[in-house]
Amino acid sequence: MLQGYGPIIIEGAWLTLTLALCSMALAILLGLTGAALRLSPLRWLANLGDAYATLIRGIPDLVLILLIFYGGQDLVNRIAPSLGYTAYIDINPFVAGVFTMGFIFGAYLSETFRGAFMAIAKGQAEAGAAYGMSGAQVFFRILVPQMIRFAIPGFTNNWLVLTKATALISVVGLQDMMFKAKNAADATREPFTFYLAVAALYLLLTSVSLLLLRAVERRYSVGTRLAEL
Repeated sequence: MLQGYGPIIIEGAWLTLTLALCSMALAILLGLTGAALRLSPLRWLANLGDAYATLIRGIPDLVLILLIFYGGQDLVNRIAPSLGYTAYIDINPFVAGVFTMGFIFGAYLSETFRGAFMAIAKGQAEAGAAYGMSGAQVFFRILVPQMIRFAIPGFTNNWLVLTKATALISVVGLQDMMFKAKNAADATREPFTFYLAVAALYLLLTSVSLLLLRAVERRYSVGTRLAEL
């Protein structure tokens, strides 16, 4: 049915999954940083976090991808001569895709993590301090496990959107699943067949993701359910 293009599309699917995982790892880091800034008692840090989240969430993803990829490459090549490097620098599409998607979804996750931390009662941290725990122990033993429980629904939604948004990176030349499907469709003149196959692979990826994330949610909700009993 795929006329020999199946292995090529599967190879692109693996690259898509790798891109999504690497982008989400960066997005988590930026999201936690953004949430910390927005919850900071220092007004200028809170404003900086709010500006990051508001600005990035207000611009379409495709526009940001093109702006960061082409604008970033132009900026690097303008700065490089001043550092003594005269050769043209061509940014790797995968690296550009990871940083672009991570930067975009870090803004979305900053809101998710901020809401999750705010949902935790302040008495939880105070109780940990009363037991003699250090600030790090309170954060990792009390706040983070509860934050994960509150953040899982929003995190799941962001992961699904990020996974589908990876298709946009093909516009900058990354040979992911969509890029290879387009080439196969152009060569065979059967776009419906290949795009349907890609849709099925995306559906499989998101379905497996939902099952895994629901398992994580159940894991972190065990204590809550037992308390309710």
